[in-house]
Amino acid sequence: MPTELSEAFLFSQLDEGQLERVRKMSSEIRLQDNEALFEVGDEARRFFLVQEGQIKLSRLSMNGNEKVIEVVTAGYTFAEALMFSDKPSYPVRATSIGKSRLIAVDSRGFLDLLRESTDTCFRVMGDMSMRLRRMIKEIDDLTLQSATGRVAGYLCGKSMLKGQTRVAFELATPKGVLASRLSVKPETFSRILHNFTDQGLVKVRGGHIEILDVEGLRKHAESSGVCGQQIGPES
Repeated sequence: MPTELSEAFLFSQLDEGQLERVRKMSSEIRLQDNEALFEVGDEARRFFLVQEGQIKLSRLSMNGNEKVIEVVTAGYTFAEALMFSDKPSYPVRATSIGKSRLIAVDSRGFLDLLRESTDTCFRVMGDMSMRLRRMIKEIDDLTLQSATGRVAGYLCGKSMLKGQTRVAFELATPKGVLASRLSVKPETFSRILHNFTDQGLVKVRGGHIEILDVEGLRKHAESSGVCGQQIGPES
């Protein structure tokens, strides 16, 4: 079921009149699998709410390898911080993972609305603050922790999210994209999952993962100083 404007954190404090103004300054976008929404350097006139599907935010390294910065899932907004720039441009490339549906909001129009809504201003600031803290933690993890620890931390995060000691879930994000998000090579990601399988920690069938031993995974994560790492809103 598509996420409505009023259900998104950013818009949840707006009254019906303000929501109607946002609807009037918005348009719907539908993307096919791997279709680009915008490229690095494009003028950033709009920000987005994902209603259905997933959006991959990425950059290319000097050697041409793709680095996934974030995977944005349904119910979350992205690119809204750029509305505060004098000459905003997108710093990443955005492409759809599978079919996606989004709402594009005019940034200038929303800035006018922010001047009238203190609560929404604080929500934007709070959201940017949480993202900054998450990015700082990710920098620590990437520079100080092992690839095995990062993968174990991601899986620990899944078990903590579900609040269970034995968890089964489908990877909504392709393994290659998830590997890039965790800053490991796809073959390394597969090898780590294979090692966890041999140790009886997980069971993997394609994109289906069952966590058999949360404590065992947690030891791997904690030995690298990571536990409960969450990649993006929820990958």
